[in-house]
Amino acid sequence: MRGCDSKSFLQSQFSNNINQLSDDEIQFNCYCQHQGKIIGIVWVFKYKESYFLSFLKELEGLIISKLNMFKLMSEVEFEDCTNKYNIYGLINEENVNSFSLHKNIDILLSRENFQSGKIDIWEKLCVEHMIPEIHQINSEKHIPQELNLDINEFGVSFSKGCYPGQEVIARMHYLGKPKRRLFRFSSKFKAIVGDRLNVHGSKSLKSSGQVIRVAKESDNYHFLGVFEAKHINDQIFLNNDQNRLVTIIHE
Repeated sequence: MRGCDSKSFLQSQFSNNINQLSDDEIQFNCYCQHQGKIIGIVWVFKYKESYFLSFLKELEGLIISKLNMFKLMSEVEFEDCTNKYNIYGLINEENVNSFSLHKNIDILLSRENFQSGKIDIWEKLCVEHMIPEIHQINSEKHIPQELNLDINEFGVSFSKGCYPGQEVIARMHYLGKPKRRLFRFSSKFKAIVGDRLNVHGSKSLKSSGQVIRVAKESDNYHFLGVFEAKHINDQIFLNNDQNRLVTIIHE
């Protein structure tokens, strides 16, 4: 994304403070609809004279159409760079063209093709570091607080000003308390994004929680799930199947 209004435009659309984005980091952002529900998670970083927006390909239509709707008279231009650049995750490794994402995790932007490791290694690292993702199946289902993105303002700034959904998100921050939070789970049973997390006795109309990110390691599954905080000490089952017990990881 380029253009003289790029910074101000992104500042008006995303949940984090674009004005505080440094040249060597990636900023975690939510793109929300007016009710504060997350349409998609967007990694934002600056490279040369442009802002790069990285998000899941399956959400491209939703995110780009919304950005274009709000663009109006702003001097900004979008370009799909998928075929120009490759993005690689780095673990405990730095590179001149890498950007810091979270603790020991960096992202490398390159025009070259490198041999990469297994995707499950990357996904497990993200699960371990509580880095959530939003897929099409759970787009517009969760507010940032349910993904813990308000903690230390990792993905949400509460002092930056207006953006879509800001009033709802701020009201929850200052006046409320989210019933659901992001937790880590493990299971020997297969879990996929969108699976329900159930406990007996929950009065939730649908389920106590939902799986949002999964990594497979040998015969075990590690995943992140949005889950009712009051039930963290209860037995938890995948898709209400009492034969598929999962374990919540307390930290």
